[in-house]
Amino acid sequence: MPDDELKKKLKEVEQIKVEKNEDIITFIQSLGNTGFNAKRLAVACEIYKEMIKNENCVKFFGLAGALVPAGMQKVIHDFIEEGFIDILVTTGASLTHDIAETLGFHHLQGELNIKDVNDSELHDQALNRIYDVYLPNKVYEGIEDFVSQLKIPNNEMSVSSFLKYLGDNLPPDDNSILKICAEKDVPIYCPAFTDSGLALQLGFHHQNLNLNHFKDMLSMVNLAWDAKQAGVCIIGGGVPKNFILQSLQFCPNSAQYAIQITMDRPEQGGLSGATLHEAISWGKLNQNAKFSTVISDATIALPVILWFLKKSLL
Repeated sequence: MPDDELKKKLKEVEQIKVEKNEDIITFIQSLGNTGFNAKRLAVACEIYKEMIKNENCVKFFGLAGALVPAGMQKVIHDFIEEGFIDILVTTGASLTHDIAETLGFHHLQGELNIKDVNDSELHDQALNRIYDVYLPNKVYEGIEDFVSQLKIPNNEMSVSSFLKYLGDNLPPDDNSILKICAEKDVPIYCPAFTDSGLALQLGFHHQNLNLNHFKDMLSMVNLAWDAKQAGVCIIGGGVPKNFILQSLQFCPNSAQYAIQITMDRPEQGGLSGATLHEAISWGKLNQNAKFSTVISDATIALPVILWFLKKSLL
């Protein structure tokens, strides 16, 4: 690009000012005139808003990481309740923690200074540590009591069908991800479901259970194939990220919108840190797509995005 053309596209960085009575919409818009991940967050907010306003866009949401233990259950719930997610792909661990909270068993705040933590003492007290959050062993006992009483209607149903059944059979709750997905008929895909405490307990108590993962794989491809336009929001990466993007890879329409929130690096070749630029080479992301990767802890960025969307889409 000639120097003159480049200079015409450049504008000054805005030195933002935080006002006492400033609302989230104005604040995010001001971040859009800064740099680094502040700007990337603002761009992600606007991309998600455009995804929602585009009636032809199917919104795929990939969720990995311990967000429910950190207190983000209601944030994910509200994304679903507000209609900001059409298809959820997550981990068995996320669903295990969601069920724990829904059944009334809660995660506990631990020591802020991790250096002060004695994990041997925690083990003796039947407390499991997730960074600075603790999960008592009795939580798993409560989940097991619930799981053992289930009357599963079909031992060979797909994982997503089973998760719908599970959501329907959980008690009423204003925060539950499984429950709101069942109520809103938002499918939950969990391609690595057996890699979780919930699945282990199901396997122990329902030994004829043989959930069909291939049905879900084909179902996901069909959803991606039929989408007139696809938008993707990836939290963390891992298996949920790949399950969504590989489905789009084999479809005529790659993603037109993409947001990724991650702390991982791309240099080691792992998927969680892989850039969205890289996804273009695979045909997972459209060459003209709007996208933003936010290098941030999702427990910081995701509530901000939800806050912005709720306010700006009133």
